[in-house]
Amino acid sequence: MTVIISILAFVAHFKNWIAKESNSFRVLSGIYYEKFNYSELDSVAFVPRIPPMERLNGFSAFDKGKGVYQEFKDSLTDKKVHVFIDNFNGRKIRLVKKDASQVFINLKDSVETDELYLMFKTKLEGNVSLE
Repeated sequence: MTVIISILAFVAHFKNWIAKESNSFRVLSGIYYEKFNYSELDSVAFVPRIPPMERLNGFSAFDKGKGVYQEFKDSLTDKKVHVFIDNFNGRKIRLVKKDASQVFINLKDSVETDELYLMFKTKLEGNVSLE
């Protein structure tokens, strides 16, 4: 029974499941979930690696890292960083929302990560021009 539960947990966290809607974005990986409207975005950038952080809950295994973290420099505040990394060797997308919370995400396929970045960049530029 324990083996079955372990296998199910691994499969649930194996990849990031994303849903791109016209006004919002969702990412799900096992028990970790984040949803936000594109209008909440303040900036989007590619980064080669995530900054040093304290893991509040989550895991890192093989080339993946999922969970809720906190940057060392923000330990006095309560800002959480949501991490959805499917490939630690690839570039990561750093999303900063207007409330200063952050999301780091990439997909196993670097081409899909590039497409996701372009989508966020386009949505951000569209929101800026409307304000």
